[in-house]
Amino acid sequence: MRQEYDRLLCERYPEIFKNRYADMQVTAMCWGFDCGDGWFQILNSLCGQIQNHLDWVNRDEQKVAQVVADQVKEKFGGLRFYYTGGDDVISGMVRMAESWAANTCEVCGNTGTMRGGGWISTRCDEHAEERA
Repeated sequence: MRQEYDRLLCERYPEIFKNRYADMQVTAMCWGFDCGDGWFQILNSLCGQIQNHLDWVNRDEQKVAQVVADQVKEKFGGLRFYYTGGDDVISGMVRMAESWAANTCEVCGNTGTMRGGGWISTRCDEHAEERA
């Protein structure tokens, strides 16, 4: 993901990405967001919903632990969002975002499908042709 999007996510959700520049012995977030720009909106939406949920349930006292991202990457053509903290609602949000990404071109964000033949990736028709 380009640096501009990386920076925006870290600025908008500093609690979720507080380990973005931590040592590699602490977190895999030190490597940044290992996915394409096409998934930026999915990640932005996911993190916004996570933080809104946490702020709401924790408005009076700390009931649910803050979500902290451990790694965000593409794996087997899909989005993987590894984290600590949260609750069952957040777990559902993450599964939903990962499902959404499985139908979204990782390059441009348009509708895509998982395509294989060695390295699996989720691409729209245009970007699948470019890759071939």
